[in-house]
Amino acid sequence: MIANYAMKYSMPAEWEAHEACWVAWPSHADLWGEDLPEVQREFKAFCKAIAYAPAGGRPEKLRILAPDSRRLEDARRELGDLPVEFYEIGFGDVWLRDTAPVFLFDDKGRLTAGCFEFNGWGEKYSLPSDSEVSARIAEKVGGSTVKFPWVLEGGSIEVDGEGTCLTTEQCLLNPNRNPDMSKSQIENALRESLGVTKVLWLGQGLVNDHTDGHIDTLARFVAPGKVVCMAPSGPKDPNTEALLKIEQDLRSFTDARGRKLEVFTVPSPGLILDDTEKIMPASYVNFYLSNHSVIVPIYGAANDEAAVAAIGKLFPSRRAIGLLSGYLLTGGGAFHCITQQQPLVKGQA
Repeated sequence: MIANYAMKYSMPAEWEAHEACWVAWPSHADLWGEDLPEVQREFKAFCKAIAYAPAGGRPEKLRILAPDSRRLEDARRELGDLPVEFYEIGFGDVWLRDTAPVFLFDDKGRLTAGCFEFNGWGEKYSLPSDSEVSARIAEKVGGSTVKFPWVLEGGSIEVDGEGTCLTTEQCLLNPNRNPDMSKSQIENALRESLGVTKVLWLGQGLVNDHTDGHIDTLARFVAPGKVVCMAPSGPKDPNTEALLKIEQDLRSFTDARGRKLEVFTVPSPGLILDDTEKIMPASYVNFYLSNHSVIVPIYGAANDEAAVAAIGKLFPSRRAIGLLSGYLLTGGGAFHCITQQQPLVKGQA
């Protein structure tokens, strides 16, 4: 059923319990080329980390998309030993943070799939089926769906579950997303769709980030009133100016409940280049919070170990693990970008 747009919705914080995590099996050779086997290797290690549970703990279920029956069988062969449900659903590429629904609760505590418009990150990457992924997943989940008539990618928003939303002007105010909406109109739309009461705006994102500054590569809530961002790694860090401004702005903010944000920093990966010597938008804060782990992307950089340790201290009840994601990053993102968590409904076993 299509939910009532006038109903009140809220988006839970990522550290709340998940029923499952939606991901998509990397399988498009035309996009990944000769890197595809390595991308699949990184993806498999990541899925195993999501499914990890300590003795007596509840594993986080994986819900994995494959675009056709052949590649679904490939995924089943590689990942079938994990707690997985497989779905044959077409998709352009693996970036489900932006193409899958944003899962919400309505004012009766019922799960709702929030489906926003998707225009290929400002019409830069128009891939077959990406604009249909959200509705197809919502159909499989069942329950209610609400369709919001404006462009929003899940990687462009970060919520604390208590009324605060972080985002960036570079992305949400970009004329390639919602050119007919003003800043105040976008804020009102975020309030209506995500149940937030205060929107905090950062400015610019990382060099060569084709998402136009998604927040999930820049700053993440780790608890209500607490946020983590990155500090420049040294004089060759290509993002020094942007990272210093992000930290400065975060330290000036108060959240929806009037608390001054407590800001933690981790070192950035620094200068990470692809095979053509192009700067890549590498970020340690593009981590994914599963039910039992915080899974941090690493890049074979000098700050990998320190960043994982620092992020792990912010989530003492979870296992911290760093996993290589350099091949995945050649497609433009890392672990948070390829996931969409489905929250556990209260009282659900």
